[in-house]
Amino acid sequence: MYYFCTYFDHRYLPKGLALFKSLKQHCSAFRLWVLCMDSMCYEALSQLDFREICLISFEDFERGDEELLRAKRNRTLIEYYFTCTPSLPLYIFNNYPQVDLITYLDADLFFFADPAPIYDEVADHPIAIIEHRFPPNLRYLEQFGIYNVGWLSFRRDEHAFACLRWWRERCLEWCYDRCEDGRFADQKYLDEWPSRFQSAVVLSHKGANLAPWNLGNYCIHQDGNGVWVDEDPLIFFHFHGFKQIVGWVYDPNLAFYKVKLSEGVRRNIVVPYVRALLEMRQQVSPLLEKVSLQGNMRAEVQSPPHVALLSGLLRICKGFLAREYIVVMNR
Repeated sequence: MYYFCTYFDHRYLPKGLALFKSLKQHCSAFRLWVLCMDSMCYEALSQLDFREICLISFEDFERGDEELLRAKRNRTLIEYYFTCTPSLPLYIFNNYPQVDLITYLDADLFFFADPAPIYDEVADHPIAIIEHRFPPNLRYLEQFGIYNVGWLSFRRDEHAFACLRWWRERCLEWCYDRCEDGRFADQKYLDEWPSRFQSAVVLSHKGANLAPWNLGNYCIHQDGNGVWVDEDPLIFFHFHGFKQIVGWVYDPNLAFYKVKLSEGVRRNIVVPYVRALLEMRQQVSPLLEKVSLQGNMRAEVQSPPHVALLSGLLRICKGFLAREYIVVMNR
């Protein structure tokens, strides 16, 4: 039995459910705890009533946690979400005694194979993290963290608890959406883990956390056994910054990382994700008005309709001229 946890609000619901769909396809037995960051998310998931999903309401999560509530008063919404990250595994350990190993997942992951090879690497280690694996031309991005928060595993033992408590204390002190004094949000703190917590293992499987920022490192190909990252099977892709622009037009967020979208990646990685997003949006639409694949968990200021339309048209033209966007037809 795999135990996972994640969090998202109603704006991220189709992506969170696409993650769930991919786990359901590739894991024989699992539980996914979802911390619902707003009531709309909680109510929608309650109505969908998936057997493998355990819901945590934001009210229950915050109840009695005065330190967390104090931090909430001095940071933005997304910064508060980041602040909550280390508290979520601790909450699950404190409330669900059957959980011996919990893995935090970012909600924009999508699985293409059973994660068993990753757990083989985790083995008996109490803590497992994964690098961004930036190529040489993107090493400057390590200012945001050598390691990525996308996958984090913690075993129920004193070493993992010490790590989680230390991380939580740091995030309560400072967790902002900017680089400052060697810190960035909840992520840059992970740089210290291999030296501070020597029981931590750094995962090395190339098919774990394939992402826009490291795609250029590898040869991606497919055969009858699935998609391969060099000699390793693709286990999960991190669709960071992926969004729908309009209609059938999507931005895979590769241009920023100076990566060209190959036909194989488009067909075998991006298209299955889009299909899952569209399926989940259709499932959620009766429960939530105006479900979108265009937003993210950062609260965005809405432009007037005519400004948004003009901005959107300019963005589409620019994206196609630069070959940044792709078209995925819903059929």
